[in-house]
Amino acid sequence: MTARSTRGAGARRGLDRRACVLHPAPGRPRCAEPAPRVAVVGGGIAGLAAATGLAERGVRVTVYEREQALGGRLAGRTVRLRDGSGATMSRGFHAFFRQYYNLRGLLRRADPGLTTLHGLPDYPLRHSAGLSDSFSRVPRTPPWSALGFAALSPTFGVRDLARMRPRAALPLLDVRVPEVYERLDGTSARDLLAAIRFPEAAHHLAFEVFSRSFFADPGELSAAEMALMFHIYFLGSSEGLLFDVPDEPYPQALWEPLGRYLEKLGVELRTGEFVREVRPSGGGLTLATGGGEETCDATVLALDPAGLRALAGASGQLADPGWRARVGRLRTAPPFLVSRLWLDRPVARERPGFLGTSGYGPLDNVSVLERWEGEAARWAARTGGSVVELHAYALDPDADRGRTQERLRAELARVYPETGTARTVDALHEWRGDCPLFPVGGYRDRPTVRTGDARVVVAGDAVRTGLPVALMERAATSGFLAANALLAGWGVRGQTLWTVPRRGRSAPLRALARLG
Repeated sequence: MTARSTRGAGARRGLDRRACVLHPAPGRPRCAEPAPRVAVVGGGIAGLAAATGLAERGVRVTVYEREQALGGRLAGRTVRLRDGSGATMSRGFHAFFRQYYNLRGLLRRADPGLTTLHGLPDYPLRHSAGLSDSFSRVPRTPPWSALGFAALSPTFGVRDLARMRPRAALPLLDVRVPEVYERLDGTSARDLLAAIRFPEAAHHLAFEVFSRSFFADPGELSAAEMALMFHIYFLGSSEGLLFDVPDEPYPQALWEPLGRYLEKLGVELRTGEFVREVRPSGGGLTLATGGGEETCDATVLALDPAGLRALAGASGQLADPGWRARVGRLRTAPPFLVSRLWLDRPVARERPGFLGTSGYGPLDNVSVLERWEGEAARWAARTGGSVVELHAYALDPDADRGRTQERLRAELARVYPETGTARTVDALHEWRGDCPLFPVGGYRDRPTVRTGDARVVVAGDAVRTGLPVALMERAATSGFLAANALLAGWGVRGQTLWTVPRRGRSAPLRALARLG
């Protein structure tokens, strides 16, 4: 896949004129008949992107998803509250940043104008010591975005800036993949910040909040992932630091419309069906599922780390022994908790709809859902209450669940005191532990899209793509890359992709980075 600037490349996916377009290998527009049959194992973002890229080019696709609904970590389920109301419980708030070109391109299949996504006016951060940060007034274009954040933040005082070691921060000025991993994967995010001498307050408020969005403590997170994040959001992209959110729960806003789009293309969506084993069979593959055995020409493994480990461990002939061993060493991040509370009185109007927190025990962020989600807004309007969601990341696997849930509720009252006297009409809690961990030194074991078997490709947010993408955008991008890899083998042109710039934006800053 070749990359170049978007200048002269047609319509852009976003506002950044320096975003990169990546063209797939040349080929026919569609598969010849009889079209190959592909099994996509996993119905999250990565699997749905792969299914889309394949089905649009005439491939016969079956998606196997072990849960009862599509969406992966953005799935949702219908619930009945104690007051008789119907509601949707999901696995929690996610931010749809405007740098997520390929994810947004996937969603455009069912919603060309992205009418279900609406921007939040700010993404404030608050520390229990009283410090707070905001992104609403931070400039959109680098390097003014990073400089503006530092200038506006109360955590960067004159003395703090004088103590910093600029030379240690120079690698952040020109982040490239995979070079950033070669340089920084052996260092933790916390150690890199200590080497730079970032102000302690900024470390705890801004960067710890961001690193925990990877579901990991900064002491365990690879500094390369943090540097990549810094590039994507601060110094590499001029899309800005604000983001969008869906105006209805994920199933209704995103996955049900996309599912209908895929079904019109002939995709078979099998939710609630588990794939236990994949093995070579003649020129194709055999899948052992809950319903028996089925054959296909190729497969996309779009699974979380635990699911991929289990499938590789049960599939003794899949790819090669070295690949299976590396997959077996993949690690899963510590568990996280999403608590959703239906309260009998409103959160104060002046409170932000989304707030990142630090220093409030296990509480990492607070969402007041009726500020943007239609279902929550309708419940709040009918009852006079509020729907509040609380997140806690990187929890102790042995933590007492009941006490942790109570602690989150108590910390909410510290953050928004008016909630302390509110009665909880209902509360639902999601405990999960299926996110990838990006530990120090773990990059070399992470799978790439291609395996030793041309019929087997991998997708997901743990996959090494060689591109400056992360989180949901890495999932979507890897799904399209997996589809493109299979299509190229059949002589078919795949999906054009976009990324933030693949190196530092400024030649003088790139020259400075070489000094580090």
